[in-house]
Amino acid sequence: MGDDTVRSRPAAGLIVGIVFGLVFVIVNSGPLGSPASTVLRIAGVVVAAVLLFVLQARLRGGSGVGMAGEGGAGFTRGYWIVVAVEAVALFGGLVLINGVFGHGEFGVAWVAVVVGVHFFGLGAVWHAPSLHVLGGVLTGLGILGAVLGLVTGSEAWIAGVAGVGSGAALLGGTAYALWSWRDISAA
Repeated sequence: MGDDTVRSRPAAGLIVGIVFGLVFVIVNSGPLGSPASTVLRIAGVVVAAVLLFVLQARLRGGSGVGMAGEGGAGFTRGYWIVVAVEAVALFGGLVLINGVFGHGEFGVAWVAVVVGVHFFGLGAVWHAPSLHVLGGVLTGLGILGAVLGLVTGSEAWIAGVAGVGSGAALLGGTAYALWSWRDISAA
């Protein structure tokens, strides 16, 4: 396996975490109203930009990089099974929530739960226990956002907890991954 392959696998996952974390924040901060939504969107963009900058610096700094104490990531059969199950659960659930039940405001809570559960699968496939923590956080935020939405009748609680909260968790998980980054070329 060449150096570019070693570098690109964890880097691709970190880029996905940054992008989807930012999307969660931008898309779901609207129901929180202004100025909170504006501040959260700006903060999300700034955090994402800083994380991309740090990632680029890490990629330039070593010939092979990885996460301390974590197994290798890759697009293996197990990865594709996890992604396929995630896609079916995600879109099947959204069809029910939006079409059958007519409560699209709960869609983001479902997305957070499904994405959270998918991290448990990826953590097992990639032997990466830190993904189980992220999975638990996202799953919990999705459930909490849905419960708060049901109890309060407020879309802002769903969007804030399940949406913005999940975005912050993804960005925070990426920051942790970059902080625990180590050069594996010497290992």
